[in-house]
Amino acid sequence: MGAVVIDDGPTGVKAPDGGWGWAVLFGGFVITGFSYAFPKAMSVFFKELIREFGVGYSDTAWISSILLAMLYGTGPLCSMCVNRFGCRPVMMVGGLFASLGMIMASFCNSIIQIYLTAGVITGLGLALNFQPSLIMLNRYFDKRRPLANGLAAAGSPVFLCALSPLGQILQHEYGWRGGFLILGGMLLNCCVCGALMRPLEPPKKPEDSKQVSEKKIKKKLLDFGVFKDRGFLIYTLAASIMVLGLFVPPVFVVSYAKDLKYPDTKAAFLLTILGFIDIFARPICGIVAGLKWVRPRCVYFFSFAMFFNGFTDLMGSMSYNYGGLVVFCIFFGISYGMVGALQFEVLMAIVGTKKFSSAIGLVLLVEAMAVLIGPPSAGKLLDATHKYMYVFLIAGVEVVISSIVLAVGNACCIKKIPAHSQKEDAAEREGLNKQPEDAKVDSIEVEQFLKKEPEKNGEVVTNPETCV
Repeated sequence: MGAVVIDDGPTGVKAPDGGWGWAVLFGGFVITGFSYAFPKAMSVFFKELIREFGVGYSDTAWISSILLAMLYGTGPLCSMCVNRFGCRPVMMVGGLFASLGMIMASFCNSIIQIYLTAGVITGLGLALNFQPSLIMLNRYFDKRRPLANGLAAAGSPVFLCALSPLGQILQHEYGWRGGFLILGGMLLNCCVCGALMRPLEPPKKPEDSKQVSEKKIKKKLLDFGVFKDRGFLIYTLAASIMVLGLFVPPVFVVSYAKDLKYPDTKAAFLLTILGFIDIFARPICGIVAGLKWVRPRCVYFFSFAMFFNGFTDLMGSMSYNYGGLVVFCIFFGISYGMVGALQFEVLMAIVGTKKFSSAIGLVLLVEAMAVLIGPPSAGKLLDATHKYMYVFLIAGVEVVISSIVLAVGNACCIKKIPAHSQKEDAAEREGLNKQPEDAKVDSIEVEQFLKKEPEKNGEVVTNPETCV
């Protein structure tokens, strides 16, 4: 489970680990920022929505929960769309949906309408952007993949630092309706990021045309074979338990500070602190995960990150003033950044490149129910007890349990890879890196091939089957 699977993607092109991959990384950075920061940044508008519609904390928490549930629950749909139409067109359509949902939400007159627009439509749009960006990142990076995942994941805290105070300013200047309208316009940038997802295609050879056509015919829209992998099953179970409590503290920490009678701007600043720490935690964690000694054991590193996050929640439950909340946000930012940088890196390592597009869709679907009930159930608990301590305690226990499930399950149920098998994998990877001179496609040649005339070196196309 901890071993890195050799890139066996259908394109047959060695990951360039750079070049245009940095543009793909930038697009993934922006998409990840919108996908994960948006549900948390929406909490800035909760107080206004409560006063506008006369609802409770649990009712407004459903907005963030539905956004995350759509991001997770539409995983198989995204996988099938990517396998059928390709990453680039799916992402551009997703950007339009995300923008349209927020624009429509600005005209809503009930909380139910906001669920459908800002929750369902915007959530679907973000989902259609998020998953393809991860797939393309996995195509363009191999040796530097942990670092690339860490840098792309850093988009979440960067955007959180920006969107939280921006949302507060927009709410103060234009009200929640004007704020939703402006945020909807900003989400159109997802279409620009989708345009950056240029697929890789190797030089075409006449003798390979039949093989390519056969692959197109046999291509599956969704591969359920990943469920035969015990490592994948353990990961899915642990991740599902984790997301029950992972997103709860960022959603409620601003309201917690406001209930302690601190000003709105000071309360919103807590998310900025959390995001600022998270910015540095994710790339650093990506660098550490890429070390030779750590990368084969990245699943245990991920388990430690989960335990650290849950323990932080437990300690945060004892915060009764602004200083305590600041300390909590600092340590939560570190642990949350570690989890964010490692969660998809570990999944890539388990299933490999070829099955990743299907695996991520299925694992997100399984996690969707947990994401859907997490924040609203915490809101119900808060409405019943009026104490944030219990909310943070429950969230911490859930994340700690998930870390134990992952570590123990991996240690007890997954057989270690034999030494001769590791040598064969290393030889296969070496063979991929050292192809014959007439067929070798290294990172420099990939970039040259992308720039040269199509009739000589193949071409970059939008053919759906080459987009993943």
